Amino acid sequence: MSPPSDSLPDTQSDVHVSSLAKRIHGWSWQAFPIGMGTGAVYVSLAGLKNHSSTLTSVETFFYFLNMALFLLNTTTLALQAILYPRQSLRLIKDPVKGVFVPLVVLSFATIIIGTINYGVPPGHVHPNFIYNLFWAYVTLAVVVCFPMLMIWFNQPHDIKTFTPAWAFLIFPMMLVGVVAFNVLRVISPTDTRAIGVLVTGYFFQGLGFFMTFFYICIYIIRIMTTGFMDGHQANGAFVACGPPGFTALALLNLGARAKEILPAHNLVSPNAGEIMYACSALGALLLYGLAVFFFVFGALPYWFKLHKHLHEILGCWALTFPNVGWIATTKVLADTFVIPGFYVVHLIMVILMCIAWLILFALTILAFWKGKIFMAKDEEVLRDTSSLLAKDAEKGRRSSSTWVGAARSGHPSITGPLDLDARVDANRTGRVDTLHLGGLGHPESNRF
Repeated sequence: MSPPSDSLPDTQSDVHVSSLAKRIHGWSWQAFPIGMGTGAVYVSLAGLKNHSSTLTSVETFFYFLNMALFLLNTTTLALQAILYPRQSLRLIKDPVKGVFVPLVVLSFATIIIGTINYGVPPGHVHPNFIYNLFWAYVTLAVVVCFPMLMIWFNQPHDIKTFTPAWAFLIFPMMLVGVVAFNVLRVISPTDTRAIGVLVTGYFFQGLGFFMTFFYICIYIIRIMTTGFMDGHQANGAFVACGPPGFTALALLNLGARAKEILPAHNLVSPNAGEIMYACSALGALLLYGLAVFFFVFGALPYWFKLHKHLHEILGCWALTFPNVGWIATTKVLADTFVIPGFYVVHLIMVILMCIAWLILFALTILAFWKGKIFMAKDEEVLRDTSSLLAKDAEKGRRSSSTWVGAARSGHPSITGPLDLDARVDANRTGRVDTLHLGGLGHPESNRF
């Protein structure tokens, strides 16, 4: 009987990797912008001045589509973590792909807003449940963002490769203010819980905006050094619209809620609510101008800098969700300052948002069908699978050694004939047909 080999031989040429395995292995956190872009559609449509029941039905369809995409992404990434833990950890630690991890929290935010819009009015969802969802979102934002910040800042990064998308690590905390004012829509101003939601919304909105503002400053330094971003990074220019746009939207709406909540509880001073609203409106107007500037600043060179490659389509979803903030703010400013022209601008931008979604969704499906995205190579899957095979083979060798020793010593627990030579030889040659990895290996087809 030959002694067991210390290494597992290369059997990759004899193993067929299924499309499903390559899809699961190739899935990434960059899938969440698709759902966020879908959420951007119904959030934008919900703000239209003239609103019909047909439009609400369209928004509801996008809401359920967003939830389906969210479940698909979370389930696939969970399977990846179970079946290919090395790849899952690799994505989290990757300096480029790792910044997309917090987008799972942003996708959750769009679902909460959709639930408030389409679940509470018909009575399907109780406001108490929405209140609990708010604190679940705050907790999730903190739990996800801070560990990812620790991982990301634990290694150096080149400013010449900087993109505003790196600010995604902060975005979930910045969106707390947006989620807060939506939650306050279904909570009475006289309810004491409204105070906590209001204060938390302002707190995290300030934290998130100023942190992302530092990223924007680095973005300006980067393009001063290298010129406009090109290739897939050209999409990142629109991410810069997000922080000022969403903060302007949050300030206006939180200020309007503060005008009702603070006097109802006799807090600070009798005029505290009015003063806070006025200050919020002023700050929102200033930030709105900055957001519009970054939109124009990114749009003008966009077509000339973008690489028209189908495998880079996921980055193009930055055309949708970062722009929702300033587009929605346009309508709120129209209501606040009674500017009819802003309603027209808002309508035009919402239509462009829907057109962008249709084009991007069609191209994303085409890229998926052609295997340009979310598709790993055979050798990548086998590389991460072989480590599991090696571990299983090592366990098999140890078990075989135990059985051999027990059989030779006449151990009472060993009964019946044992083909020890065949078992040890299987561990030595590393044949996949004797190694079963929780259903990954098939004894006949060696299919993964």
